[in-house]
Amino acid sequence: MTPSETSRSPNRRLPAYRPTATAALVSALLASLSAAAQAQTLAAPSDAASAAANTQTVTVTATRRREPVRDVPVQVNAVSAESLERAGAVSLSDFVGGLPGVDVKTANGPGLGQISIRGVTTGDQTISTVGVYVDEVAFGSSSAFAAGSTMALDMALLDLNHIEVLRGPQGTLYGAGAMGGLLKYVTNAPDTYALSGKLSLGASSTRNGGTSHVESGVVNVPLKEGMAALRVALFNDHQGGYVKAVGPAAGSNINSGDTRGSRLSLLVEPTARLHLRLTAVDQTIDHKGTDIVDYDIASGRPTEGDLVRQLSIREPYRVEIGLVSADIEYDLGWARLNSITSSQKEKTRNRLDASFYDGALTQGIGMPVVGTRLDSLPGVRKSTQEFRLTSAPGALEWLGGLYYASETGGNSQVLATTIVANQQSLDAITVGQPSTYRELAGYGDVTYAVNAQWSVTAGLRLARNRQHYQEITSGSPGPVAGSAESSTTYLATLRYALSPLANVYFRAASGYRPGGPNAAALDSGGRPIAGTPTTFKSDSLWSYELGYKADLLDKRLSIESAVYDIEWNGIQQPVAVGSGTILANGGKARVQGVELFSRYRLGDAWTLDASVSAIDAKLTQDAPALGPSGSRLPNSARFSATLGATGNFSLAQHPAHAGVNLRYVGERNAGFDSAQSSQPNFRMPSYTLTDVQGGVGFGHLELGLYVRNVFDQRAILGADAALVAFGSPLHATVAQPRTFGATLTLAF
Repeated sequence: MTPSETSRSPNRRLPAYRPTATAALVSALLASLSAAAQAQTLAAPSDAASAAANTQTVTVTATRRREPVRDVPVQVNAVSAESLERAGAVSLSDFVGGLPGVDVKTANGPGLGQISIRGVTTGDQTISTVGVYVDEVAFGSSSAFAAGSTMALDMALLDLNHIEVLRGPQGTLYGAGAMGGLLKYVTNAPDTYALSGKLSLGASSTRNGGTSHVESGVVNVPLKEGMAALRVALFNDHQGGYVKAVGPAAGSNINSGDTRGSRLSLLVEPTARLHLRLTAVDQTIDHKGTDIVDYDIASGRPTEGDLVRQLSIREPYRVEIGLVSADIEYDLGWARLNSITSSQKEKTRNRLDASFYDGALTQGIGMPVVGTRLDSLPGVRKSTQEFRLTSAPGALEWLGGLYYASETGGNSQVLATTIVANQQSLDAITVGQPSTYRELAGYGDVTYAVNAQWSVTAGLRLARNRQHYQEITSGSPGPVAGSAESSTTYLATLRYALSPLANVYFRAASGYRPGGPNAAALDSGGRPIAGTPTTFKSDSLWSYELGYKADLLDKRLSIESAVYDIEWNGIQQPVAVGSGTILANGGKARVQGVELFSRYRLGDAWTLDASVSAIDAKLTQDAPALGPSGSRLPNSARFSATLGATGNFSLAQHPAHAGVNLRYVGERNAGFDSAQSSQPNFRMPSYTLTDVQGGVGFGHLELGLYVRNVFDQRAILGADAALVAFGSPLHATVAQPRTFGATLTLAF
């Protein structure tokens, strides 16, 4: 796995390229050695605006109110857990990576990805541009120092109801990091009336790969009818792998691994007005290796063969998450009061085969070495408290809240090698990066319905954060750096109802990512460089969006469409200073795009889905560490689309379903075309993937079958060229080969 994605040190640099933890460690090591010699990092198509039947309407919660998606003045995709399960989806890339305009860069495997929406990304991020929530709880780090941008929550299908994706900045309601959009996992709440449950068993086989299996179960137990219930879910997923290694660490299916998790939810409703929901989630992703495949950056072809990479040592990784939350809601009549309290942890252990540095270390140490590796342990502990007051429905609706977050982060790294002569392991250098982040924010919005057609919304969020950061290199602590910053985000929408089933809206909204402290920049002799900025600022953007939503033709046709213009200023980026790097602000970007999502019901049985996204994302002002004005932003395709058909019918008097989904993603850049860029470029070719699925029910039992990547395409989903200059091949993530699967589900 590349250090740029799991262990970046923002105050070190990869010479002439981009900053990575590997580069940080090696640069520091070689500098110290030099001184001594002289002196001593299926999706399924969108279910947005869908209707299960003529009288049913999809509702969303990510606007902090439960309301029909058609009436929400923002583009929303609601992806049902049922559709994901039927398609054999197992990771974040499967869940939302196929939505047009959404990119999930999984250059390592499940649990180690970056997500971007509408092209708001510079490739390798300092801080995520997409907020992630589990129900009402913000998840993940908000700082630049705990690898939060590269560990987007990859939550297994652990009793999920659906996943909501909100496009465009959500800074007013969701604050720091939600400048490109929001991803929200919505889980099933306990039912205080009915005993129910579900047991699911699945198995799949990947072409030229291993066999996978998944087991999951959920049970809902009313403890007292109408007053209390307990819901318990368990999940185990074994992925058989499909990547082969050659070299000293040769083997088959080296990216196999397991994901295990549990979820416990208790709902207590002592009165009709008071609701208490306690939830605990625990999940561990444990893989023997990554999904990376070696490619040649010049030809764009595999260097070792189909789905093969060269390895001197294996690269296992482990991602552990834990979340405990309490949501207390009290109905005051005139308003609803919520108190949301949470405590969470996220810890990763991973290893990078850095044997391409063997030669440099041999020269620096003065004796032959072999098997250089980088071990990284990023992680964060975070607690949050939110109070929110939401008005009752009416002509004038409002909400207001207070939010507090406290997190302690770290990213410990060890660059180690083995001396050939005596096979002794040597820790060449160690780096520790402890950090803290504290944030207090107040927010609110007001919606006024002028009449039956017109409504207007205005929102505001005021936030202030304080941070501390320190580097500890080979046991020697550096000075503690600190920062304090205030940020303001705004929202304004105007909605006009063309009819009870059709709306147009205009939305203007802003978003931001927090700034933070910089460790002291040092010259080659280890001396501080005078005048170097000690902090970097928040970057921000404004988004202007015009949208149309409607249910037409007797609700057989549902449409969501939007055109938008995003202006991004003061982009955060790493800038080389002396023997390391600092984070700084520079450059501007503009993203313009068009989106269309539609669903058409053919009679009572079949439904057609189609969605399209066109994005033009480029720098409009030189960004020193990225590229010149006019450079295209990475990872976003100019054009992407999905097409799907699903049907529900009777087969031998048994209920049955079938479906086919096609996903097209156009050419994308992995970096920037500039010799000074911290992110060298590689153009990822366009691709089309096809999935099919079907199933039949027998009472409480349902048998499902699916085929993912029907035509066995070698689609490059993500690429990383950070280490090419050091003799490493391009690290590419390729779509899983054709996979046949079956699931058996018993519901009661």
